[in-house]
Amino acid sequence: MPFNTKLTRALGIKVPVVQGGMQWVGYAELASAVSNAGGLGILTALTQPTPEDLRKEIRKCKTMTNKPFGVNITLLPSMNTPDYGAYAQVAIDEGIRVVETAGNSPGPVIKKLKTAGIIILHKCTTIRHAQSAIKLGVDFLSIDGFECAGHVGETDITNFILLSRARQSFDVPFIASGGFADGQGLAAALSLGAEGINMGTRFMCTVEAPIHQNIKEEIVRAQETDTELVLRRWKNTSRLYKNKVTEAAVKIEKESTTGKFEEVAPYVSGKRGREVFINGDPDYGVWTAGQVIGLIHDIPTCDALVKRIEKDAEDTLNKASALIVPASKL
Repeated sequence: MPFNTKLTRALGIKVPVVQGGMQWVGYAELASAVSNAGGLGILTALTQPTPEDLRKEIRKCKTMTNKPFGVNITLLPSMNTPDYGAYAQVAIDEGIRVVETAGNSPGPVIKKLKTAGIIILHKCTTIRHAQSAIKLGVDFLSIDGFECAGHVGETDITNFILLSRARQSFDVPFIASGGFADGQGLAAALSLGAEGINMGTRFMCTVEAPIHQNIKEEIVRAQETDTELVLRRWKNTSRLYKNKVTEAAVKIEKESTTGKFEEVAPYVSGKRGREVFINGDPDYGVWTAGQVIGLIHDIPTCDALVKRIEKDAEDTLNKASALIVPASKL
């Protein structure tokens, strides 16, 4: 049975599940599969080397689905700052209806997108950041708990607290991100006040995810303890899959007497991380993974996964509802 939440109504989707934007993963193959399954697939803008390449990827995705899909634009510190405005303009030109934003100083990009009537879903790791995003006029918040993959922030607040704080604090609707992989998680998020969930790592481990099969199998074998927090010393903490490279990076981070980022930079290279998804060697470089890897035990199609989440969430909510009985029946 289709869900009816503020998210599904606003985006025109059947199941309140968003595929988070992931670097080197968010291509048309995955985004279209998620959208065809009833969720919202998302292309990652900066996975494309230029705005014009993003245009080509959007058009490719349109040939693979007639369902809504979005674009992720993440603004992060970089030695060579991308032309975020140009990526945003491509999304506008190509008729994208929803954009997931994240990162530092998103104001100008959000303003540009909002002026074009695009729905903004902004990722936040703290209540303070969420309050700032609300002032910018975002339509939905994506509340990112400490369990999540990638940039976790510096406050270490997990979703059980963070989602309830969002419910208590905001009138703007929000979805839950970080630690979600199944229908029970979706049911829990809805019960805590969210309008849906965002999943990244879980969608990496699907048939359509454009990464090497070895990495998918590595995720299936992994436990919830197999992630590592890296770059905390430089206030740029990321949760990555624990491997030989992250262990070396953390050792340098803890033992360096200079505290210079240059010492650890070669170990956290995004280029080496991209190669992991191509060559299938989980120890070749760093790659993001959330603690949710401990909940992932198979490699389904996106369609099978979303259908399972939909059914399990409905069953879970019905079971919870059945716990409430009239006092006269006790």
